[in-house]
Formats: sequence, C-alpha cells, structure tokens
Amino acid sequence: MMVRKEAVYVRRRRVALLVVVAFLGLSVLGVVRLVGFLSGGTAEATAAKPAATRPAAAEPAIPVPTLHPVEAQGAPGPSAKTAMVRVLRLTGDLTPKSVVASKQGLVFAQNMMYKHTVTVFRPDGARLKSIDDSVDLAKFGVKGHPGTSKGSPVEMAFTPGGRYAWVSNYSMYGQGYGSEGLDTCTRGDGTSPSTVYRIDTKSFAIDKVVAVGSVPKYVAVTPDGKTVLVTNWCSWDLSVISASTGKEVARIPLGGKYPRGIAVSPDSRSAYIALMGSDRVVRVDLAARSVHPFAQTGDGPRHIVESPDGKFLYVTNNGDGTVSKVDRRTGQVLEWVRTGEQPRSLAISPDGAAVYSVNYESSTVTKLRTSDLEVVDEVKTDYHPIGITYEPTRKMVWVACYGGSILVFDDSRLPVA
Repeated sequence: MMVRKEAVYVRRRRVALLVVVAFLGLSVLGVVRLVGFLSGGTAEATAAKPAATRPAAAEPAIPVPTLHPVEAQGAPGPSAKTAMVRVLRLTGDLTPKSVVASKQGLVFAQNMMYKHTVTVFRPDGARLKSIDDSVDLAKFGVKGHPGTSKGSPVEMAFTPGGRYAWVSNYSMYGQGYGSEGLDTCTRGDGTSPSTVYRIDTKSFAIDKVVAVGSVPKYVAVTPDGKTVLVTNWCSWDLSVISASTGKEVARIPLGGKYPRGIAVSPDSRSAYIALMGSDRVVRVDLAARSVHPFAQTGDGPRHIVESPDGKFLYVTNNGDGTVSKVDRRTGQVLEWVRTGEQPRSLAISPDGAAVYSVNYESSTVTKLRTSDLEVVDEVKTDYHPIGITYEPTRKMVWVACYGGSILVFDDSRLPVA
C-alpha cells in the first residue's frame, strides 16, 4: 500500500532544496519562492503571475495564481502509480458544491444559493468568469414567475464537445416559488419544481432554461450529445431533456427516494441511477423509458463514474463509507473497499487506472487502483470535501471543499523513492 503522508514529502522537499541550492546556485528570490513551496504555502501566499490580457469588454483581469513547482517529484507515470501533490488552493467568493472539468480545460465550480454563481477557471487556476444565476424566466418560456428569479447551482455536465454546460439548480428563488427545497423531503409534499440552465462556454451566458422536478441534483449528458438527464431528489424521478430543443420530453418515476448520481452507457441507451435513500442502483432503458433492478452496492449510493471502456461502474456508498466496483453488463459487485467517512463524489483518470473519492467527514481524498480497489494514495483536504474532478490537460485533480475553497493536486508524476 502506497499511502503518502504530507509530512514525509515536506522533509523530502527540504532535502531537495539543499541539493538545489548547493549545486545550482539559486538566486535569492528563487530560494525564497522555493522555501515557500517546500514549507507548504498556498497560492495565496506566493507571488502571482502578471494578469492575462483581456478584451476591453471583459471583466477586470484577475492575476493567475502561481502553481507550485513539482520538480521534486519523479518522472511522469501511469495514474495508478503517481502521487498526489497539492499545488494550488483557491479561495474567495466560493462555496463549491461541485467542480467539473471539460476535456478542453475549462473548470466550472457550482456555488449553490450561498453565492448564486458559477465560477469558471482556466486549468492553471485563473478565474475567467463569475456567472450570476439571475434570470428572467419569461424570456426562456418558463411561465408563472414574472420578474427576475435566482437559482442555486449544484451540479453540472459538459456536452461531449465542451461547447455547453448544463447546470442543475437545487432551488429557485422568485415570484411563484415556494420555500427553499430541503434534503429531507417526500414525493408530492409540495416542494417547488426547479430548473436547469444551459451555459454557452464561449460567451459564458445562460442561453436556455428548462423546468424540471423538485430539487434537481445530478445532471448528465449522454455520450451522443442528444439527451440531458437530471435526477430530481424530492420528486423521486428522472427528467429527460432533448438537448437540441431544450425541452423536457419525459419524466420517469424511479421507484425509490433520493435519486442522485448518473452514469450512461457508451451507446447512450441505458442510464444507471444511484438511489441514495436505499442501497440500490437502478438501470433506466432510455428508449423504452422503463426502470429495471441493477445492483445493490451498499448503504446510500451517491455518485457513479464509468470506466473509459464502459465495462465497469464505480459507486460511492455514503452510509457505508465504501466504494464499490460493479460489472456494468451484469450488475455484479466485483469489489468494495472502505475509504473514509461519508464518501461523496468520485472522479476517474482518463487512462481508467485510478479512481478518486472525496470523504466528506474525514476531510480526505482516497485514490484507488481500479484493477483491485487497492488504496494507493490518500491526502488531507480542507474541511468537508464534496466535489472532485480530473482536469486532463494538466493531469490535475480538483477538489471542492464546501467551506469555501478548491484544492488542486498534481497527479502526473511518480513519487520520489
């Protein structure tokens, strides 16, 4: 087992510092910066790079945070063998419930009703935009809510080409809406329906709004790009949206309470839904719009990711403190492992060799080798990590912590022997 503790790596980096100073003759400024890195400083404590040039109409330029160097790490390697090293900590106007990276390098953080924003980052951590969730619903064809309404961005999914981002709103706030939705609810209890937004990733403007069920949580786009799926926590059903028209075309009851995570088969025909109020994952035939038993993975299944080849699903079981590996064809649970207390979201590396679980009450990220679910790394985070994503252009793991920060870990290099 290759569990890395931060204190050990700090000592190793200090040894590396002495070697670099002695043999390479660093400048005084270079030594100061390197000492700041080796002593565990974050981006806020280091000098920022010059602000990027922006068009005159854009928001004021925001300095690019300084990524800590990772030269002390070893050579690049496969994700099952690399070690996570924290390189960046982002704060300020953030209450991130989730963080999601596109294949093209954009990273979106959803800040719920506490900030009423979606924050957009470059892969180097520079902020590109803070998108306000205020909308005039009448302009989008949503009736019964005159004036300006606000949302509460909770989760999001990119379209396959990265042009659009679909964002779910936990609740809506404005005329015609009732009290805020709650995590404890019952189907048909009068909780107001909510919406999902579509954001253009070129203009960062909300260009579509679709009414869905009550307290929508997770959102997914099918691999063919034709359909958007949304799990409605309090109405216990699945909204099916046509991506081309921006209209809800079906609402499918799921037969269990508190649906959340979604994974979709490579052929876009089946969706796998975690029912967090149970121990079950169900399969939805998207053509027939029918629901079928699939797997019993553990208490409180919350999040699902799929292996790149489509053969396996990985599921966090929030109540059990475990992650399960499931055969997607048969629904058989092949492996399971304990990670930390209340594992929430998952991310998987593009090579499919590692899966990462954020453990909410343990304030850790556990990295698992997908072949056998062996724990190969574990790192501490800020309080209450809840969202996680793998940013592929730089091989970085981004972790959203509910208290108001995002941590970025380099996971591209082998550990120093």
